[in-house]
Amino acid sequence: MKFIASPVRLSSSEADFEARFQARLHWSAEQDDAIEQRVANILADVRQRGDAAVLEYTARFDGLQTDHMAALELTTAELQAAFDSLPPEQRSALEQAAARVRRYHEWQKSQGGETATYRDEDGTLLGQKVTPLDRVGIYVPGGKAAYPSSVLMNAIPAHVAGVAEIIMVVPTPKGERNPLVLAAAHVAGVTRAFTIGGAQAVAALAYGTAMIPKVDKITGPGNAYVASAKKHVFGTVGIDMIAGPSEILVLADGSTPPDWVAMDLFSQAEHDELAQSILLSPDAAYIDHVQAEIDRLLPTMARAEIIAKSLTDRGALIHTRSMQEACALSNRIAPEHLEVSSREPHRWEPLLKHAGAIFLGAYTSESLGDYCAGPNHVLPTSGTARFSGPLSVYDFQKRSSLIEVSAEGAQKLGRIASVLARGEGLQAHAGAAEMRLKR
Repeated sequence: MKFIASPVRLSSSEADFEARFQARLHWSAEQDDAIEQRVANILADVRQRGDAAVLEYTARFDGLQTDHMAALELTTAELQAAFDSLPPEQRSALEQAAARVRRYHEWQKSQGGETATYRDEDGTLLGQKVTPLDRVGIYVPGGKAAYPSSVLMNAIPAHVAGVAEIIMVVPTPKGERNPLVLAAAHVAGVTRAFTIGGAQAVAALAYGTAMIPKVDKITGPGNAYVASAKKHVFGTVGIDMIAGPSEILVLADGSTPPDWVAMDLFSQAEHDELAQSILLSPDAAYIDHVQAEIDRLLPTMARAEIIAKSLTDRGALIHTRSMQEACALSNRIAPEHLEVSSREPHRWEPLLKHAGAIFLGAYTSESLGDYCAGPNHVLPTSGTARFSGPLSVYDFQKRSSLIEVSAEGAQKLGRIASVLARGEGLQAHAGAAEMRLKR
C-alpha cells in the first residue's frame, strides 16, 4: 500500500498566513462527552468495588482474564528474569540509559533541591524542609507500542528524590508482556508493578484497593481515557500533567542534510495520527528538499500509514522570512520538542523562550533525548510549555517552610502581625501575636 504525506505548506509572507497558521495549531484538549462519562463511571466503580472492578475492566479492555489481582502483580523475580532474558546489547543500552538519566537527576537534585535554612539578624530561623513523597504511581503506556524509556523517565527521578514506594501500572493486552518494559522497571527501582492500564488503573492508584496501595501522585502519559481519568482524580492525588499528542518543531537554516530533518519529523509523526511535526525554515529550496526526502523515505517506514496521516492532517512545512521570525513563531507554538538544526544553534537559542526541551545542533536528534541523553522526556504538550516544564526530581518532592521566631524577633514580627490581623478583623490572630510581646 502506498502512503502519501502532505503537510500543509505555509509562508509567513502570504496574506492569509496568520489564519492558516492558527488553524494548523488549533488543538482542543477537551475530551468528548462519551469518554468523559465512561471514565466517570469507571472511576466510581473502582472506588466502590475495588479489585473486583479492576479485574472486570482489565478483562474487558485488555482481554486479560483472571479471578485474582495477585495474578496481575509482577514479582521482583519476574522483573529480574525479564532483564536477564534480554540480549546483551539491550541490557547494556538499558543500563547505560538508566545511568545517564540517574546521573542527570542526581545533579538536578544537588542544585538547590535540599533542605536549607538561615538565621536573620535577630536570630529567627527561616528556610525550607524538602521531603520526598511517600508513594507514587507511574503509568506506562502499553497499547500501540511498549515504552521502556517511559519507565526510566518516570521511576528514576522518583527514586533519586527519595520516594519510598514506586508503584508501576502497565497494560498488557492479551497478556503480552514486553521484556524491555519489565527489565526497565528492575533497573529503575520500581517497588511493585501491576499489569493493568486505562482509567481503571488510574482509579486504583488514586483511591487504593485491597491489593493496590493508594499513591500520593500519578505520573506518566496514556491515551485519552488515561488523560481524562488523571484530570478527574486530581485533588485526591497529584498528577504531573495532562499530556496531549506528541509534537516536534524543527528550526532549520538549510545546513542539515534534508533526510535527517525528514526522519526527525517522522520520529514524532509515528507516535500516532494526532502527533504534530512542523518545520520552520527561511530557505524555500531547502523545504522542497525535505519534502522530497519525506516522499522518498516514507515507504520504508514500518508505521508509514500513521506517519502519513499525522503529517497530512497536522504537519506543516513553513517558509519564514528569517531565522529570527522562525524563532518568534516557535515561541508562539511552544512545542514539546524543539530542534535548532543550524550551523549556529547557540546564536538562536537565546531567542527561544518556550519549549519543553531544546535540542541544539544538527547531531542532536530528538530521539536521543527520548532515550538516553539524560534530561527527562516527559514534557509539556499543546502549548503548555509556556508555563510548565519537564518532569523532574522536584515533581517527587514537596517543600515545607521552616520558621523559628526568636524572642527578640517576636517583638518586631508580633507588632506587624497584630496590625494586619486586626485590619482583617481576626482578633484571635492578633491576640496570639500580642501575647508574645514583652509587657
